[in-house]
Amino acid sequence: MTRKEILAAAEKCVCGDREQDYGIPENSFRLIAEFWHTYLSAKCVAAGVHVQLEPEDVAAMMALLKIARVSVNPEHVDSWIDGAGYMACGGELATLGEKD
Repeated sequence: MTRKEILAAAEKCVCGDREQDYGIPENSFRLIAEFWHTYLSAKCVAAGVHVQLEPEDVAAMMALLKIARVSVNPEHVDSWIDGAGYMACGGELATLGEKD
């Protein structure tokens, strides 16, 4: 599969199929960030330590999940596609307020 095909498949996922199934990434990733915040605060940090997660952090961490998966099975193209999609969503979320 070429890089162009991978990017086209990622675009189809994040701008069509998945958005229809799960809603816009801003809302979905914000909710995931809230859930992860609660979990990490309870399980992974010392009392009084504040955990701050933004929707773009969710996108980055999901991309890391895909990177971990391709390290085990690099031939599984869906992980490459999903990773590209998560990075695109994260980039959009992180730059929403910027001017061109």
